[in-house]
This record gives sequence, structure tokens and C-alpha cells, in this order.
Amino acid sequence: MSAVGTTTRARLLRSAQALIEEDGYGAASVVAISQRAGVAAGTMYRHFASKEELFVELFRSVCDREVHAGQAAAAALPGSATAVERTTTVVSTFAERALRNPRLAWALIAEPVDPLVDAERLAYRRRYSELVAHAIGQAIEAGEIPDQDATLTAAALVGGCGEALVGPLSPVAGARPPVAEMLEALQTFVRRAVGAQ
Repeated sequence: MSAVGTTTRARLLRSAQALIEEDGYGAASVVAISQRAGVAAGTMYRHFASKEELFVELFRSVCDREVHAGQAAAAALPGSATAVERTTTVVSTFAERALRNPRLAWALIAEPVDPLVDAERLAYRRRYSELVAHAIGQAIEAGEIPDQDATLTAAALVGGCGEALVGPLSPVAGARPPVAEMLEALQTFVRRAVGAQ
């Protein structure tokens, strides 16, 4: 693909993300995405087979950034940090970033989407669960928490935390609890769920 083609493709992806952040998937029509990117509507189909394919690529890109942010936050903790602290950091980093960009997070977590994007949503949950399961496994090995099925506990944590965010992230949520209060509650939930003292 030429540099111009790569640039146009990136502009289309940025335009779609901006529209989703403003008003959700419904607002990100082919015409709206193309207009915002400064290209003709037909141009999008030279770069993506369908609107759904564009959304899948965008979703994958955003989700990869979120997984990397969780890894980076855990890695940035001091060497003296416990594995449980690393686990709670991964989960609370996800929650904090979601609460800072609620419209996009709503689209990633709960907004009704087409089946291709929904399949990518499930793949993202698996990747995020694997990250959390790794941290839980380290906590088990360090003797910080009881022996347990790290994969199952991680899936339950990711699902539970996602569900806890649905209400506050909803576009019709109204008043939201303070972010610091929600993060503290989620960290407490994670510690109790994994059996930390």
C-alpha cells in the first residue's frame, strides 16, 4: 500500500474513532466517516471491504492499546509491589481509562454492534483475561492468595468489572460516582475476589 493509501486509511480510522467517541457507533456512518476524513464515501471501500471491517480494525487497535496500558501500569510499579497489587493495577487501569473516555468505552464494552465487531469484543475480553490470569498466577505462586483456577477467576473479574462500569459509562447514566471512589471499590472487589488478605 502506498504512503498516500496508508495515510488515507489512518484518517478513516481516526475519523471513525472520533465519531464513536462523540455519539457512538450509530453516528459513524460511511458518509460521516468519509466526510470527516475529507474523502469521498466510495474511497472507504478501497481501504476496507465494509464498514464492519473498518470497525473491527479500529476496535482491535483501541483494545490493543488498552491491554498495553494495563501491562505498562503493572510494569511501572516498584519492584517491591506484590502480585496482588499488580493484579489490582491492571484492572483499575482499565477502569480509569474507561471512565476518562466513557463514550468510547461504552462502545467497546456494551453498545450493540454488528456480529463481526462483537466477535472482536469477545477476543479482547479473552486477551484482557489472559493478562489478569497471568497476574493472578504470579500471586498464587508467591503465596499471596489461595490456590485457584486463575483463568476462571480472571474471566470473572474482567466480566464483573466490565459489568460494574456499564451503568456509569452509559450515555443515559446521568450522575456518575466519583472516579476515585469507583476505582477504590473495584480494587477492593478484586482483592476480595482473589482471596487476598
